[in-house]
Amino acid sequence: MKVPATSVDDYLSRVPPEQRAALATLRRQIQAAAPGAEETISYGLPTFRLNGSLVHFGAAKSHCAFYPHGVIEPFADRLTGFDTSKGTIRFQPEAPLPEDLVHEIVQYRVAQNARR
Repeated sequence: MKVPATSVDDYLSRVPPEQRAALATLRRQIQAAAPGAEETISYGLPTFRLNGSLVHFGAAKSHCAFYPHGVIEPFADRLTGFDTSKGTIRFQPEAPLPEDLVHEIVQYRVAQNARR
């Protein structure tokens, strides 16, 4: 059994270089969109918390993923070309999510959490 990652840096150090680069970029984009958010590991994934759980991201065998807590539908028209499910946006490292879209999704989640 693998020892769980203890930090986001630890998690990223364990993924292949191509995915690591894409996820490090996503991490910086999330930090820019939610500068007060705390980084942690939750459910084995890098997680940002601000007034509760904000977003997660991670690497799988054949893709990277962004988990914005079910916030897919409001952005569905801008997610064409990405594999999505109720709470997940999957992308290839060479075809990452647009920075402005990440910013808007994170800001949407920040506003949701602030209303709770």
